Amino acid sequence: MRTDLLDDPVEGLDEALTAVDAFDDALVAGLLRPQPAQTAGLAALADALAGTPLASLVAEAADKAMAGAAGEDHFLALAAARTALMGSVHDALTARVADVTGRPTEDDPPRPTGEDEPAANVLAAARAWLCDLARAGWQGIDHELVAGAAPVVSAMLPDPALRRQATLLDGFSAELAASCPGATLERVPVRRWADLWARALLLTLPGAARTPAGSTATGRLLPLGVDVQEHATAVQAQVHAVFEPADGTAPRLVRAAVSAPKPDTVVGAGLWQLLRPRMSLLTAVSEGLAMELDAMPVTAEGDLVWDDERARAGEPADPFATARVALATATDPVTAPLDRHPVRIAVPVLLEGYATEHEDDGPLTFTLAGHRLAVDTDRGPAAGPLTPEAIAASGACLGLLRWDAGEFLLQPLAVETTVRKKTVAVHAGAWAGGTTDKTGVRAEKAATDTVAVLRERAGRLLRS
Repeated sequence: MRTDLLDDPVEGLDEALTAVDAFDDALVAGLLRPQPAQTAGLAALADALAGTPLASLVAEAADKAMAGAAGEDHFLALAAARTALMGSVHDALTARVADVTGRPTEDDPPRPTGEDEPAANVLAAARAWLCDLARAGWQGIDHELVAGAAPVVSAMLPDPALRRQATLLDGFSAELAASCPGATLERVPVRRWADLWARALLLTLPGAARTPAGSTATGRLLPLGVDVQEHATAVQAQVHAVFEPADGTAPRLVRAAVSAPKPDTVVGAGLWQLLRPRMSLLTAVSEGLAMELDAMPVTAEGDLVWDDERARAGEPADPFATARVALATATDPVTAPLDRHPVRIAVPVLLEGYATEHEDDGPLTFTLAGHRLAVDTDRGPAAGPLTPEAIAASGACLGLLRWDAGEFLLQPLAVETTVRKKTVAVHAGAWAGGTTDKTGVRAEKAATDTVAVLRERAGRLLRS
């Protein structure tokens, strides 16, 4: 890895993010009656898109918004401009990551073909609500305004073709409702809410949610590690892996994810009890096994649509051996246009031969060839044995290269460390399929008791 390239500035990055921040700040107070600071933010967005195919549309939309007269088409143009800027940041950063890893990237898939558009009237209602949000601004939200999303979400949820938009709209409106009234907010998550607003608005356009036709994967799947993402009411485990096609073509990086709703009392190792029955891959990960896939559906972006009927456990496969042998030549997946955002960057990498440093008030860092890389130990799941102490004592790390708050970070998925003069691997997903580790067994027992009580109570409610 060319870790020295991670320190080099990316041309145009700061300018693009400055324009995005200026527009996001304009949304805080709303665009019904813009003030001078807000009009400056709108102008900055339009200037950033000058010379692009969107230039005239964005300039017109910015002018209308400055006058407090923006309509749906104008808000759509502003959302598209912001999304394009964040996409350019994503592309610049992923190009830098490709230089660092030296791995090839898959070709862009063909664009999706036309198909029947679902429920145009429901999408129009969602678009109208999102435009009202932009006019009110985050400081102008109240329960009456936010409640306008509820009937739209209810109309979307029964239609599988609208499930993606419904989930986003439902989660966004729930965050806003928990923050009402906006006038009393001490801190506004400016970029997050602007991200959600722009994405939700563009997904109301006909064809925006279409995806390129997928394919099937037949061959050997070699897991690298598990990334666990936990919220109060949901949990997801995403397995990063190398896939070796049976036809002998080049290996590729893929992902397989499983998610489940959860009560907020189920935490730690209890999460695996919610996820484990839904995907056999988790057991294979914890047992250090490869999996043989037979015509497993896979999207153009490299996401396996997991089906246990199309997978069986294979031979032992050590993730570090996989990374040392196959990771350098595996192709990186492409990213769908609307998913091109810096937060989506999560690139598997293997680091070895680094020195660790941990200052009292600073993050843990790995130093390779004189270049320092910050390590994000907070992303490690409580549902596994990979602790900050194990990471700090490691000599090799398999992780995800991410970008956050203006710098590249490493999220460890597994490390190799020395215990009693022996090299031992510690994995974040080691307890995914069950464990004999004493700490893990105690955590599983506590989680089992909690889940059993909740199931019993749920059964009682259903019987009554």
